[in-house]
Amino acid sequence: MQFGVEMDSNTCERLVGDIGGTNARFAWKTDASTPLTDIATYACADHPTLQHAMQHYLAEHRKPAPPWCAIGIANPVVGDQVQMTNHHWSFSISAIKSALGFERFLVLNDFTALALSLPTMPASDLRQVGGGTAVQDAPLGLIGPGTGLGVSGLLPARKGRGAIPINGEGGHVTLAATDALEEAVVRLLKRQFGHASAERALSGPGLVNLYGVLCEIDGVSAKTLVAADITTLALSGQDPQCSAAVDVFFSLLGTVAGNLALSLGARGGLYIGGGIVPRLGERIASSNFRQRFDEKGRFRAYLSPIPVFVVHASTSPALMGAAQALEEF
Repeated sequence: MQFGVEMDSNTCERLVGDIGGTNARFAWKTDASTPLTDIATYACADHPTLQHAMQHYLAEHRKPAPPWCAIGIANPVVGDQVQMTNHHWSFSISAIKSALGFERFLVLNDFTALALSLPTMPASDLRQVGGGTAVQDAPLGLIGPGTGLGVSGLLPARKGRGAIPINGEGGHVTLAATDALEEAVVRLLKRQFGHASAERALSGPGLVNLYGVLCEIDGVSAKTLVAADITTLALSGQDPQCSAAVDVFFSLLGTVAGNLALSLGARGGLYIGGGIVPRLGERIASSNFRQRFDEKGRFRAYLSPIPVFVVHASTSPALMGAAQALEEF
């Protein structure tokens, strides 16, 4: 995470961004207390660089580069140079700061930004999947299948500090199988990629991977499909391998999410972000997700009360988290 120079003023204008492997979202804040305005989404493929996309936003909305800017990006942020994992954009944080004249420029992982938004997220933006009531002041877990697999969490505040977001790359943990079909899936993913990470199954490209290996297991020819095709065909029941891909997706997601909840002690709730699960609507409720989430042997009783919430906000929560980061870091 890259932190900027501290400033005392709460009145300066701010540009905030949520940069994924597919879309770049931007918004404007007039000062610390005002809501986000001028929210816009651009396809990353339509812009050669992040700087170009930022400049396009400012020009389109007839705004000067503000003093402060914060972006969450779907990538690890280590040092000055950022090379996106699931897109070709590469940039220097200091070079963009200089080129656009920012006094303060924060770049953090997009799921770190999303984690910061969780405590203030309205109930209307959440759909609960099992469990009971969240424990106050307990850690929160966050996982989100999208273009990649984002993972984060939020640790409770201590001694007057703000809550602490986790900045990690948990989407690349090793995928674990819990039945014979999953063992076959993981074996074929490992053959294809060398390392069968959670992201190889639990993402948009991961859904395509699951569909392909399930076609191989069933001895049928795979069609040329993207993730949106697979979810559509699965929801309509028109393709058995697409339906199976979504079923396996939710089973594996339950296992990985349960592991995360155990690792963090996330009795404050486990949140699911990203674009895929909300798009599948109520399918998660009829899947094996919750069963796999709870199935941890002696710790079933620990996990069963933990509520799981699917985030389905119309405005990118990571934008709100990036704005929050400017106040806390």
